[in-house]
Amino acid sequence: MPKNQIIYVCSQCGNESPKWLGKCPACGSWNTYYEEKIVKEKGTAERKNITSQIVKLSEVPKSEGKERVKTGYDELDRVLGGGLVPGSLILLGGEPGIGKSTLILQICDKVKFESGPTLYISGEESGTQISLRAERLKINNDNIMFLGEANIELIEEAINDKKPAFIIIDSIQTMYSSDIPAAPGSVSQVREITAKIMKICKQKAITTVIIGHVTKDGTIAGPRVLEHMVDTVLYLEGERYFSYRMLRGVKNRFGSTNEVGLFEMREEGMVEVTNPSELLISERDGNPAGSVIVATLEGTRSMLIELQALVARTAFGLPRRTGQGVEYNRLVLLIAVLEKKLGMQLSDQDAYVNVVGGMRLDEPAADLGIALAVVSSFKNIPLPKDLVAIGEIGLTGEVRVVNSIEKRIKEAEKLGFKTCLIPQNNKKQLKYKGNINIIGVANVNEAMKTCNLK
Repeated sequence: MPKNQIIYVCSQCGNESPKWLGKCPACGSWNTYYEEKIVKEKGTAERKNITSQIVKLSEVPKSEGKERVKTGYDELDRVLGGGLVPGSLILLGGEPGIGKSTLILQICDKVKFESGPTLYISGEESGTQISLRAERLKINNDNIMFLGEANIELIEEAINDKKPAFIIIDSIQTMYSSDIPAAPGSVSQVREITAKIMKICKQKAITTVIIGHVTKDGTIAGPRVLEHMVDTVLYLEGERYFSYRMLRGVKNRFGSTNEVGLFEMREEGMVEVTNPSELLISERDGNPAGSVIVATLEGTRSMLIELQALVARTAFGLPRRTGQGVEYNRLVLLIAVLEKKLGMQLSDQDAYVNVVGGMRLDEPAADLGIALAVVSSFKNIPLPKDLVAIGEIGLTGEVRVVNSIEKRIKEAEKLGFKTCLIPQNNKKQLKYKGNINIIGVANVNEAMKTCNLK
């Protein structure tokens, strides 16, 4: 008879322990251990025949996995490094309702594999629900097959029978194996299911996309080994109340992880945004005080984004600092630099900074733009409408060098901006000579004088 045994598994990293622990010794997470029953069969397992052969690395066919398949979306193809690699395993994560299933269904309609059909496997939605979504997206493709099943053994039989070339698993947390006595979504189930799917897609050269749920802190639910097993990890990000979605690659064995794709969620589905800069600054009306354009870098793509600041006298003893789309600690630091180096009295002023369009600015190159917007709103003096600000600000008030400066300047010039404020050291090394006025500043004092704010 099989012998039941209880172990405790960390839901974050999959570490196993014979007893419950408050803190995981492997990853340091608190209260992540849960009970799990395992079954150990008596006797030794039979050794299977070894079918793999050892070959010289130089004799491995070089053409295998090189022919990429286009997804029909240039934004997605760029993030993937040129398209889908046959036999690759891709993990797509995102918050509920962000548009993961919508984007995947649209890809199923546009992608064309000559070796077989597309199989959409869902463990949480019925065929009627998928059909209604396809009808809303105006998808009528006979090459797409649907399987509503969560048992991996039955799924494997269907794959062997239909021989698809493209598989969608929606979602990995709903799949289970009858050989594992644990609930679907548990660490052991997710780990073993992913291993089986990886074995299937590698042996049969089937391109597979796995959709994964995310936790409240934004990471994909399940053990971290899940992200290590797959070839590519993509995150679909976006604010709930905005229509823009950003597809970001955090791991890619077949390309760079520095690329991002921008989409807009509409009634007809996901629509790729080919010129995000023009879209993000299209609603800029007039030239109000506290508004500035910054050139940010998302992956290898430069984008122009509007920053807005509002500085008003506080009604309480403790002033408020609020950043929407910018890091709060960074905003507080920049205000402290302005008080110290410019002698500005901001200790009795509320400061609010917003990134237009629901975007997030995480790179330090937006520091100069934030500082200019705050001072502009405080003094109620508008900045030049054709100005783009680029630069990182240090604690001593210096404007530090940023990377890819030529790419940012070219993007500003392409959209008709006449002046670009950049760090002085960047200007010394700059080789690009375009039809735009490039001004180098060494510190925040020079930047404020250049913009007539001091």
